[in-house]
Amino acid sequence: MRIASVPRLIVKPFAHHDHPREIIRQFTPNWFTVTMGTGVVALALNQFPENIPLLHQIGAVLWMANIILFATCTVLYAGRWIFFTRDALPIFGHPVMPMFLGAISMGLATIVNGFLAFGISHIGHTAVEIAVVLWWVDAVLAIAVGLLVPFLMFTRQTHSIESMTAVWLLPIVASEVTAASGGLLAVHLAGAGAAHLLLFCYVLWALSVPLALGVLVVLSLRLVLHKLPKRDMAVSSWLALGPLRTGALGLLVLGHDAPALLGAAGMGSIGQVAQGVGIIGGLVLWGYGAWWLIMAAAITLTLSAGRSAVQYGLVGLHLSARRVHALNAESRRANRHCRFHGSRRCFRGRIGRLLGARHRAHSCRRISRTSIQRALPR
Repeated sequence: MRIASVPRLIVKPFAHHDHPREIIRQFTPNWFTVTMGTGVVALALNQFPENIPLLHQIGAVLWMANIILFATCTVLYAGRWIFFTRDALPIFGHPVMPMFLGAISMGLATIVNGFLAFGISHIGHTAVEIAVVLWWVDAVLAIAVGLLVPFLMFTRQTHSIESMTAVWLLPIVASEVTAASGGLLAVHLAGAGAAHLLLFCYVLWALSVPLALGVLVVLSLRLVLHKLPKRDMAVSSWLALGPLRTGALGLLVLGHDAPALLGAAGMGSIGQVAQGVGIIGGLVLWGYGAWWLIMAAAITLTLSAGRSAVQYGLVGLHLSARRVHALNAESRRANRHCRFHGSRRCFRGRIGRLLGARHRAHSCRRISRTSIQRALPR
């Protein structure tokens, strides 16, 4: 008896490349999104609301692994530009790939935040000094990408409303991610430099959030006129959460530090205003993000798309929610605290009902099909 051959399930890594140098030649910046996701999970584990043993240590290990991962991606992409410049240059005319240049800056921001969350306990104030240097590198990258990529979209690339997706947001969001990271860094600095850094972070925030809100308006128009995107691009709908959750987190972090840092520089009244704007503005953006959360879930369920690209937006929305929770605890506003957590339960209930409705519709179709088959003559 002849046995059918079984296909190999385990493939040797990079076996599809003719030569190892092809790994460098074909390396693209979308790989930096892996460092974004890994870094934000490590930071989220460090801010987990429950005191679970070893959770901080697991986050620290993930952060260290993310440093190695980011360094590897950086070497590979730099090698492509050095050794295969002619192959790297066409990226500027591509309609999608330049968007992922923003992932380089955002991946680096998670490493900067990790030096503050995990590094200080290991290497002391040296971690802050490293974080300052890396943050300025990150700020330069974020501003450069945020200006260069939109300009290329205006001049060299071909786009249309019908082909638009939330990927357009990636190069824009980088500046506000850097702004939120700078707010965490400013409290570790002394003197007027901390206040100046805080004010510069507000400028970075303004370079990103207003433009991102405009893109979201156009994205909504695209969904109305041309309906849902293709199935393989459905998960990109979750990227709409990015500028909203980071914008909310940035306002909350900067506003929380503003009274002390600006007060030390003789601008105490401005600091109090910034704190109030941070709370109200953060809640407004968080609520808008909740709307996009429900829409993204509905689009994903409708098109039965995968779940691999969801974590970055969801974790960021959770981090901004955690910051609101911390501010409420400090000010002892119990009523707002209850409404905040009640809204989270409401969102979970809506998504649960949406999943239940989809399951019931599938069951009805199966029952109807069975009834028709029984009614047909044999």
